[in-house]
Amino acid sequence: MSVPLRRLHREKRTIRVMIGMYCRAHHAPASPLCPECAELLDYAVARTDGCRFGAGKPTCANCPVHCYKPAMRERIRTVMRYAGPRMLLRHPLLALLHLWDGRRRVTEVTRRDV
Repeated sequence: MSVPLRRLHREKRTIRVMIGMYCRAHHAPASPLCPECAELLDYAVARTDGCRFGAGKPTCANCPVHCYKPAMRERIRTVMRYAGPRMLLRHPLLALLHLWDGRRRVTEVTRRDV
C-alpha cells in the first residue's frame, strides 16, 4: 500500500475511533455504534473516499473545499470537540499523526481532476 493510501486509511481509522469514543460516552455504551453515529461514520467515510483531492488530500479542517452538508459538518465538529482532547490519552499515535497531517497543504499538483 502506498504512503498516501495508508494515510487515507489512517484518516478513516481516526474518524472511526473518534466517533466510537463520542458514541460510547453520549449514546450507547453497550453497543458498537448507535444508528445516528453509524450514519455519521458512513457519511464521513463516503466523503473521504469521494474527496476531489484524492490521496493527496489535507485534513478536512484545512481543506479549501468543504464537502460536508452543514448539518453533518456540525455533527462531526461536535464529535471532534469531544474526542480530540481524549485521543491524546487513549490513542496517542493516531492523535499525533492526525496533528502532523493537519500541517499538510493542498496544492494544485495533488488535486484530482473532477
